[in-house]
Amino acid sequence: MTDLTQFTQALIEAHRARGRFDPEGMDLPATRAEARALQGAVMETLGPVAGYKIGAQDEEVVTFAAIPQARTYDTGSRVTARDRLAVELEVGFELLSALPGTGIPDALEEYFRPRVALELVDTRLTGPLAQDPVLKLADFQLNEGLVRGTAPDSWDGSDFGTVTVHMTANSTVVVEGEVTVPGGSALTSLRRCLRTMADLGLTLEPGQMVITGSLCGVPWFDKGTEVLTRIETLGTAAITID
Repeated sequence: MTDLTQFTQALIEAHRARGRFDPEGMDLPATRAEARALQGAVMETLGPVAGYKIGAQDEEVVTFAAIPQARTYDTGSRVTARDRLAVELEVGFELLSALPGTGIPDALEEYFRPRVALELVDTRLTGPLAQDPVLKLADFQLNEGLVRGTAPDSWDGSDFGTVTVHMTANSTVVVEGEVTVPGGSALTSLRRCLRTMADLGLTLEPGQMVITGSLCGVPWFDKGTEVLTRIETLGTAAITID
């Protein structure tokens, strides 16, 4: 039986010390189920959950990960990086009131509001194994935090399929114009997240967010970069990387 204690403790220490390590020579998770269980063990040491990121490949969820409240920031914040940091502009959904006990409601607008989100991306791993898909999943799919942007005054439940975005880094345009939401539907990603959580025995709590995938790829930025973003009809989000 594989003993994942060493790898788990190394991940916990990397989170605590904001460092990185090479997992070469350790017993490592070999399946997505082991990676998700390991995520849970690490998350228990990080405090409350602010939300979840979700992704899919061939309709199978492979990038589900929790986002720690301790690494959640308001728009306009200054965020400390180890050396550099990737920033992904995304459509997020914030839960406003408790979901019904069973199933996913049809009228999601009665429970959620959309919000601009910036996912902060970094790794706790080094070496060749840092690119292993299962290890990346165990490492929270490289999540380093979340920036909560602004939200519209109202929402009628309409989906987000193609959105108009603007993103600059120190006034240099990173992405601008119409972009297709990952998978073509932000609401499909939200529902997929809720189904995955139900399968894992988890419950989304009011105040938590679900983010639905990058609209700008995975652009990396050095310290001293001010990132400004906008999704038309949805809102704005900004950070400065220190």
